Amino acid sequence: MNRRNFLITGSTALAGVFLATNPLRVYADHHLQGDHSHGYELPKLDYGYDALEPHIDKRTMEIHYGKHHQGYVNKLNAALANNHALSELSVEDLLRNIKKVPMKIRQAVINSGGGHANHTLFWSTMISGGRELTGKVAEAMQSTFGSLDAAKEKFTVTAKTHFGSGWAWLVVDKKNKLQIYATKNQDSPLMEGHTPILGLDVWEHAYYLKYQNRRADYIDAWSKVVNWKQVNLNYLAAMKA
Repeated sequence: MNRRNFLITGSTALAGVFLATNPLRVYADHHLQGDHSHGYELPKLDYGYDALEPHIDKRTMEIHYGKHHQGYVNKLNAALANNHALSELSVEDLLRNIKKVPMKIRQAVINSGGGHANHTLFWSTMISGGRELTGKVAEAMQSTFGSLDAAKEKFTVTAKTHFGSGWAWLVVDKKNKLQIYATKNQDSPLMEGHTPILGLDVWEHAYYLKYQNRRADYIDAWSKVVNWKQVNLNYLAAMKA
């Protein structure tokens, strides 16, 4: 079996496992469903642009989702236009195997593939009115960080103090333990073999229209629309994978 066939066969098997263990389809674009004819696609939102008001405003959602995220999808497709084997991979598998991506396109894949994966998770973990932090993820956070308040505070401080553009994350690491940390730009925890279950975008484009330079206010507002029920399901899926 040559390398190209190995990548395609391996990605199909991995995709099947991922779908079976992740009913929320955090990274489930059409690639995981066997349609490779049009490249990666923007995932559909489960709510309207105005659903997160007043915490996340409608105009920001329109631009953030329709312009920024769509831009990452377009650039990812362009970067992989001449590499059919890699374009067959799900975005999750692509980032987990980033060291196999040729150097000449690797940074473009990190930037745009990360942007696609990161935002897909971001949209899925917000909901109007938020949801209560309960379930196995709450138990794990309490055990790992000492209390739920301590865990939330660590996440908030990580997001507020991160310098420049990037993301704050709650992830399941290689040892099935929770970690909280930040990454720069569109770097994804997937590249470290970790599974992100909650991510907060702290790029200025995520909040500038409403909050200008007040990142802390944006983060406090975002905390009111976190769908912890979704995060718990993400955690359960990550632990099973």
